[in-house]
Amino acid sequence: MKQLHTYLFFINILITGTGYFYGQEEQKISAKDTLPPSEKYGFRAGADLARFIRTAVDDNYSGFEIIGDYRFYKKFYLAAEIGNESLIRDEENISAEGSGSYARIGIDYNIYDNWYGMQNSIYIGLRYGFSTFDQTLHDYSIYTNTDYFGSSQITESIKSDDLNASWVELMLGIKVELINNLYLGVNVSLRNLVNQKKPDRFDNLYIPGYGRTNDFSNIGVGYGYSISYLIPFFKKKN
Repeated sequence: MKQLHTYLFFINILITGTGYFYGQEEQKISAKDTLPPSEKYGFRAGADLARFIRTAVDDNYSGFEIIGDYRFYKKFYLAAEIGNESLIRDEENISAEGSGSYARIGIDYNIYDNWYGMQNSIYIGLRYGFSTFDQTLHDYSIYTNTDYFGSSQITESIKSDDLNASWVELMLGIKVELINNLYLGVNVSLRNLVNQKKPDRFDNLYIPGYGRTNDFSNIGVGYGYSISYLIPFFKKKN
């Protein structure tokens, strides 16, 4: 009977000790899992996919845009886009082409609280945009209320060089990490034209980087689909 009691005593110590060490290990893992993860800080560069797609399917358009951002403080990013565009607006009474380069620079703020280990973003951005471009009036029709004098269409091209425009832009976008450091993004923007240099004999119908213009408002809209890659410089606990 004494041997049986001794045997049961050692079994109890073994079970208690195993449970203690297991509990300690579980506690360490749990404590580790509750610590805030180290988040990546670095430069993210990519391109706008929408412009490549439109270039491929629209004969009147060609363009590209390179994008980049740098996370400098927690949820704040310096951001910029540079590109080149050309569009022919071929309408009923006029055909004109706007062609040139542009840049937008500003800041993004991430309003999304990520889950553990994730670095996606839903952001609000503010941009200042500037464009230098040319406008070419290929042909146009002069309005008349009679056909007595024949055709009123003018086919002689008129080109204006060294034009420019600037605008401010409010942007809303999403960037999702598909695989490690590779991001897919989408954004929409509302643009307010600040100033523009117009040709002598006609208006700007398309401003690269800003988009189509109209006679009713200085407000324009834009959109983009992007793919980008993050080059991490360091990690930091926020």
